[in-house]
Amino acid sequence: MDIQETIAVVTGGASGLGAATVRNIIKKGGKAVIFDLSEENGVKMVEELGDSVIFIKTDVTSEENVLEALEQGIEKFGSINTIVNCAGIAIAEKVIGRKGTHELKAFSKVVTVNLVGTFNVIRLAAEKMVNNQANEEGERGVIINTASVAAFEGQIGQAAYSASKSGIVGMTLPIARELASKGIRVVSIAPGLFHTPMFDSLPEEARASLGKTVPFPSRLGYPEEYAKLTESIITNPMLNGETIRLDGAIRMSPR
Repeated sequence: MDIQETIAVVTGGASGLGAATVRNIIKKGGKAVIFDLSEENGVKMVEELGDSVIFIKTDVTSEENVLEALEQGIEKFGSINTIVNCAGIAIAEKVIGRKGTHELKAFSKVVTVNLVGTFNVIRLAAEKMVNNQANEEGERGVIINTASVAAFEGQIGQAAYSASKSGIVGMTLPIARELASKGIRVVSIAPGLFHTPMFDSLPEEARASLGKTVPFPSRLGYPEEYAKLTESIITNPMLNGETIRLDGAIRMSPR
């Protein structure tokens, strides 16, 4: 799919990896619909990028909310042909910690937002995409999900986060196989350590120390590098059914 023809819904698109993806799509001539809960950041993105982007406050775990938001996006731009799922949350909690056992409610929330929320958007967006006119490759849409290296090397305290991201990896191939007959590709990205708002609370020295654990380049990843990979996936029709690590060759230690 040509990047100029991209009309993308980007969940979590008002900050971090999602915002970088939105900026890159607009820069290359495409259009974007931001699904996010932060009205402040969403409005700022629209003010920055203009008429090629709209913001819709959206809870990805709500069927009704996502359906309404998809309809608004289609009403604005005529169709939706790309989904980039970046919305997610993270916690650090041990199974048996100093304050007791891992809260079941906390585990469920992470899995609900990261995994169930991603699937909710996939299923409802795919239903819309099947009505798109196919291009010369027979392609009607592209779905990109955000997993994590924690899906493969989860650290102590990441049981909930790792489980949610492993679920994204696990459902990538079966969904890609199912939607292949519809002309919809499904690919996931597993980022390593990236400089996102999650790291902003850390001192610069701590961020630099984390960056040095990456073999090469020895730094935190830039959100723009994630955005470049989404562009490659969108424009390369042979990328399908795979989870791509974007991590500078890092392999996470137990803690």
